Amino acid sequence: MFEKNLSNSFFTEPYSSEPLAKRIREVLNGKVGFYSVGLYPASLAYNCALQNEGLNILLAPRDGRELFGAFSSIDLSEMDNDVKNKIESMAIANSDKSGRYNTLEDLIINCELVLLSSNSKHIINDVDLAFKLRKKLKRDNVLIACLVGSFCHDYNLNESFVLCEKLNNLAFFSGFHRHGALRNPLDSFTANFCHPDAMNAILGAKLLNKISPNIQVSAGIHNVEGQYIKAAKNISSILAGFAHTFHKNNPGLLPTLLTLLLDQCLDQAAYVSMSRADRESLYTKQPFPITELGYGVQRIEASFLKDGDFVQVRDHTFCQLTAMVADVRGSMMLPVSGKPTRNFQAGQVLAEKMIEYSRCPESVDEFIEWCAKSGLKRGALEGINSLNYWPHILKKYSIPLNNSSMINLLYMCIMGPERMKKNVYKVMTSTRELANYCQESIKSCQSKKISDSLNNFHLKSSIDFVTKSLTDNDSSFFELNDIDFGNQIESVDMPIYNKVIDYIETYLIESDL
Repeated sequence: MFEKNLSNSFFTEPYSSEPLAKRIREVLNGKVGFYSVGLYPASLAYNCALQNEGLNILLAPRDGRELFGAFSSIDLSEMDNDVKNKIESMAIANSDKSGRYNTLEDLIINCELVLLSSNSKHIINDVDLAFKLRKKLKRDNVLIACLVGSFCHDYNLNESFVLCEKLNNLAFFSGFHRHGALRNPLDSFTANFCHPDAMNAILGAKLLNKISPNIQVSAGIHNVEGQYIKAAKNISSILAGFAHTFHKNNPGLLPTLLTLLLDQCLDQAAYVSMSRADRESLYTKQPFPITELGYGVQRIEASFLKDGDFVQVRDHTFCQLTAMVADVRGSMMLPVSGKPTRNFQAGQVLAEKMIEYSRCPESVDEFIEWCAKSGLKRGALEGINSLNYWPHILKKYSIPLNNSSMINLLYMCIMGPERMKKNVYKVMTSTRELANYCQESIKSCQSKKISDSLNNFHLKSSIDFVTKSLTDNDSSFFELNDIDFGNQIESVDMPIYNKVIDYIETYLIESDL
């Protein structure tokens, strides 16, 4: 599909002092281009036009699309006409007297940083085109970045993935924002610009930081983790919207649910981080320590003892990128004013329809139909796009099911087999069942077997296990599979939340992708 280590930098190596200094000045005085102008880049352009006289961003709508096509007629009627005229000027090619809109080629010619704003439907083709145009135009030091918030899929290989993991040097831009807030002259938001080379990250962040005084952009090196968090967050926002609506009268449940959604997003990204082919060089081959970018420490790793040695299993360094974590947290909040994110709104629709029909959606197509009838455009629901590929992602990045149990539950609600949806519905709609699910689903398989053994002292195998664990620390955990608790998944007396947990584990582990 791509050359994995395709060059994508503001600089040409090897470095020499005089050209390097000149190049830094060129970049910092350059423009930022946004290709494929949807709701987010158009709102960002509005903020820029509202705040700055000197406009240093250019826009290039996708062919056949209107510049303001992402806005509703109500939004357009509330916009300042002078500001709209400024935005129009950002999109019109100066070299052409016909007044045509910029193309991706125009952006690569006139900008130092080009952000591909495409959603998952177009991003792979757009990235491929951008790199080909850059080579054709001999503009090899234009930096290419994306902000797509969903997983991608290669249908030939039947493989899902994080795009920045396939293209190690593709930059990633992300921050929490509400589109209405970007049209508010007083509101501000933070963002991260991530590139695995610290110097490119710093210059890209400084360039983006100049587009508006209301937008504060910080540099980071975790492009892969950042993009994963964005995709997982968009799925999690659906469940957050559901919970806020369905369980709005149950204030004791929401903190538990929302905390789990946040923690699991970050835990999953920590496993993804371990799969990076460039993980060691990410920390060791930087021009200066990443602590100079705002990271508190150089590296935060989790490890466990295996055969007498510590083995690293998770890398949480990216958690120090405040804007990334704020993006997850903010996307799961019901705002005091304005609308929540579009994926959150999809979750609200899910709750309303499950109240109306007393069931889960019959299929993802029915859920999309519910969203469309509520005014949510299909292309804007990146959380649903990512949810389609969820079993693939779990397997590709070896994400444990107890670190993804909340998204697993949503997946079963929307895309699971009909025979299990009745129980999933009961778990999602009963505060007691859902609270128990939250508590029990985060236990590892090993932890649950230990718990089961302690709750089944009537079985000799449980007594033997407990006795052995007190006398033989080396091998007891590896013999847990010898404990036979019967076919509990079919047990009439088994709590519903446990049936759902067991079924999810069986389904996602054994599913044929």
